[in-house]
Amino acid sequence: MLKEFVESHHYKFAKEASDWREAIRMSCESLEADGTVEGNYKEDIIACVEKYGPYIVIMPNVAMPHCQECAKGVHKTAIGFMKLDKAVSFEPGNPEKDAKLFFTLASCNPDQHLENMTKLSELLMNERVMEELLKAESPEDLLRIQKTCMDNN
Repeated sequence: MLKEFVESHHYKFAKEASDWREAIRMSCESLEADGTVEGNYKEDIIACVEKYGPYIVIMPNVAMPHCQECAKGVHKTAIGFMKLDKAVSFEPGNPEKDAKLFFTLASCNPDQHLENMTKLSELLMNERVMEELLKAESPEDLLRIQKTCMDNN
């Protein structure tokens, strides 16, 4: 999966975001760049988080931006990866709701989306991979993590 992020250019590395809204917007940039999603998608995600709370933070340091209820402007099924050096808080005062790693979901094909979610679950359950992702700084790091932590399993 990490190799797929690199090959499809669906990745971004950044120092920080001013807040969680900017982080979501930034996490969608690589998906917007190739037409996977339209520009409105990031605002739809933000609106959902404002409405339902930080449901996209699925574990400490990991957010999974997505929008189910109003997913207009999604043209391909894909996942974009973003890593921030400095975490953003989705719920001030609750470090469990801080995130550095973003896996932004875009879905218009249910079967392909399910396959992506399965791969992503395997990735998230691999503690070594998660530790390495928190240190990653480049697409080359993603390829190295894929090779050393995942291909040997």
